[in-house]
Amino acid sequence: MRHTIALVDDDKNILTSVSMALEAEGFAVRTYSDGADALDGLNSRPVDLAILDIKMPRMDGMELLSRLRGSTKMPVIFLTSKDDEIDEVLGLRMGADDYITKPFSQRLLIERIRAILRRSDVVANGDKSESAEKVIVRGELVMDPDRHLCTWKEAPVQLTVTEFLILQSLAARPGHVKSRDQLMDAAYGENIYVDDRTIDSHIKRLRKKFKQVDDDFDKIETLYGIGYRYSEG
Repeated sequence: MRHTIALVDDDKNILTSVSMALEAEGFAVRTYSDGADALDGLNSRPVDLAILDIKMPRMDGMELLSRLRGSTKMPVIFLTSKDDEIDEVLGLRMGADDYITKPFSQRLLIERIRAILRRSDVVANGDKSESAEKVIVRGELVMDPDRHLCTWKEAPVQLTVTEFLILQSLAARPGHVKSRDQLMDAAYGENIYVDDRTIDSHIKRLRKKFKQVDDDFDKIETLYGIGYRYSEG
């Protein structure tokens, strides 16, 4: 199946070069030069994944992501400048699946895209292969990977693909500590590198989403300098 990618950036050079690279890899590409046009286009014609620049006129990538998250779980990768570390963290907390710092390797971007789309396809198709695990029940937590459903105390918790995979890795073995490297492998695959801050941001986002359902949620524990675990109790 041919996937469609939306590329949103006000830099014409990036739009041209990256769209050519993606098309050469077999993707269909739609380009937008600002967030407002992208919002209209993506709402009327959804895509499989969007790549958003953070700094754009009329509507920046943060606002665009916020508006998109109101209607879609479509995977999103942020493009951010080298000095915008705060934006990177905020973007992940808002529900982006990944970010790449400019200037970037097109090959790295394509690898990240493929990794995220593989996970999304497993979720969307209800794949019964080894990638799709059985329903996980841990007390009040229920996770159904085939349908990408997660509930806490029977209330739905909306998770991105990356968040779901991180939580699934933790909940699969309650009480066992998972290092950041192990969580990276679970969420991104063994050949994709992200730094520790990315995993930490996803964990913060997970906790926030569960606390919106239950203020007392405390199942995801931090072991400083080691990693994280899902509480057995």
